[in-house]
Amino acid sequence: MDQRVLGGRYLLRDKVGSGGMATVYRAQDQVLDRTVAVKIMLPQYAADATFAARFKQEAQAAAGLSSPYIVGVYDWGKDGDTYYIVMEYLRGTDLKSGIRSHGALDPKKVAQIGSQICGALSVAHKHEIIHRDIKPQNIMVLPDGNIKVMDFGIARAKNSHLTQDNNVLGTAHYVSPEQTRGQELGPTSDIYSLGVVMYECATGQVPFDGDDAISVALKQVNEIPVPPSQINPNVDADLERIILRCMEKDPANRFQTADELRQVLNSYLSGHTVDVPEPTRVISAGGTGTGATETRVMSDATQAMVRPAVDTKRAQRTSISGSTGSYNTDEEDKGSGKGKIVAAVIAVIAVIAAVAVFASGMLTGGDQTQVPNVIGQAQEEAVSAIEDAGFKVGDITPNYSDEFDEGEVMDQTPQGGSMEAKGTEIDIVISRGPQPIEYKEVPNLSGMTADEAEAALAELGLTGSATEEENDADEGTVFDQSPKAGEQIEAGGTVEYKVSTGPGTEEVPNVTGYTQTRATSILSEAGFGVTVTGSSYSDSIDEGCVISYDPAGHQKLGTEIGLVISLGPEPEPTAKVPNVIGMEQSAAEQEIANAGFRYNSVVQSSSTVPEGEVISYSPNGEQIQGTTIKLVISGGPGASAGNTPEEGDTE
Repeated sequence: MDQRVLGGRYLLRDKVGSGGMATVYRAQDQVLDRTVAVKIMLPQYAADATFAARFKQEAQAAAGLSSPYIVGVYDWGKDGDTYYIVMEYLRGTDLKSGIRSHGALDPKKVAQIGSQICGALSVAHKHEIIHRDIKPQNIMVLPDGNIKVMDFGIARAKNSHLTQDNNVLGTAHYVSPEQTRGQELGPTSDIYSLGVVMYECATGQVPFDGDDAISVALKQVNEIPVPPSQINPNVDADLERIILRCMEKDPANRFQTADELRQVLNSYLSGHTVDVPEPTRVISAGGTGTGATETRVMSDATQAMVRPAVDTKRAQRTSISGSTGSYNTDEEDKGSGKGKIVAAVIAVIAVIAAVAVFASGMLTGGDQTQVPNVIGQAQEEAVSAIEDAGFKVGDITPNYSDEFDEGEVMDQTPQGGSMEAKGTEIDIVISRGPQPIEYKEVPNLSGMTADEAEAALAELGLTGSATEEENDADEGTVFDQSPKAGEQIEAGGTVEYKVSTGPGTEEVPNVTGYTQTRATSILSEAGFGVTVTGSSYSDSIDEGCVISYDPAGHQKLGTEIGLVISLGPEPEPTAKVPNVIGMEQSAAEQEIANAGFRYNSVVQSSSTVPEGEVISYSPNGEQIQGTTIKLVISGGPGASAGNTPEEGDTE
């Protein structure tokens, strides 16, 4: 890429990532001589005042947060029409990629990650900043196993005029019920999202999934998560209660602060028994965040939604409109526009379902029977249950599932619990068990540039992790990789590779501001040659000191480094004072003014110089323009001395 320098300081090296609003580059801070990450707003957003304000707010908010578990923000600015943020450069991988590669994590590791995220959130919350987008993609796992929370791109300080802007909802898999409803958020919203992250770490899967963001968001509001131990039996009861308390629908039932949650997680890590109550297994009649204390009395059919403790792998499928898991949404939060939208969506679904049931009854003479719920049953058992209930078995479709054993029913249409005419065909989907792990052959990256290596890996669905190192290979090319070329790696895995910085290269010392003699000594000791390539006036760099040097960054030893030396502040312009002796006063004054000087005319008696003519002037010779020149004008014999009465005096 072009050697672009932002703010006269940050030399962009290569692109390391991109997001919805910005692109991230690895860069060299030429002042502090360190590698940094620079996030540059995409052109289509830079001209938008709202996005620009949000971008600047992210930098200002994040720069005030200091924690070993938060990515450091060093600087921000505007270069031309582009806004940028300078951040700590990290090596590692995001938590989402780690979960995809390794599946469920050890319970102690889950608690450790949760505790460190709490450390980051505690600092942010004390600054009245809610992250709003806690998810594994925003958690960087460092090579030493510790984490750092990234991306305050949709965080909002409470005193910001952007606080009420909820256009960015975050990832639906991790948003809290109150965020889905568009209600005011607090620290407990981040704690809910953290609970979902720990759930995914502990089980290898998100608690709620669906075909689109709306369906997932509705589940966040309306469904109770399957206990993690039913997906991964290695999850112990203490950790399960901690996770499920974070994910309570009512914010008042969660841990109230990140510090409180961190203390509980640390106690768990120390091997102590944690005092966390059993999770709520019903949903309050008033929805989330309404302050309602009444608990709905649930019918037998509704109670079937509570996951059976003896089932270690499956979750009961429920229908919003059927008799299983039906929720009354009439009492939605009246203060939330988005809450009304969510409730309206549910209401529309319910109405459509009711109309469908009514229409079906009309068309079939009203002979309807409840469809049996066969999800989780073996295929033969399910077929018998469907036929015994007076229905026919329709299409039988196989599909992969991590949730259901091979041969079990993983889905059905119409859903169990709905009312259908006898003889209706029931389509079922049969699990083929977990999808076989796909492996990829690692390509040979040797000799490629970093960009070429990333493209080759991306084409195979693999992720690259690059480091730089001195090597005899051509500068900027790959010379080593792990796994090696030709080895098999799980799809989505990471290939680490090394990029050569060239043989015998060293970082050129920053000599800006040093005297020419001192700069020459520093560069020579580092193994570089020195030459003066120019000089220039400077108001900020003392005369004889280095204004700039080139090239910078890593260079081969012996490279000539060119210095530009300061001449000090640029001197004021001068001019020669014109000789005006013997000239008429007005003409002399005009001559002085035309030469760039001011004048002060005084009258003096003279018996030798005619009245009105210049007797003398001072100073003379070469003078700084703007200097006042004193003109002595003859007043004739017997005239009194003083300023001339004309308005030519410019002093």
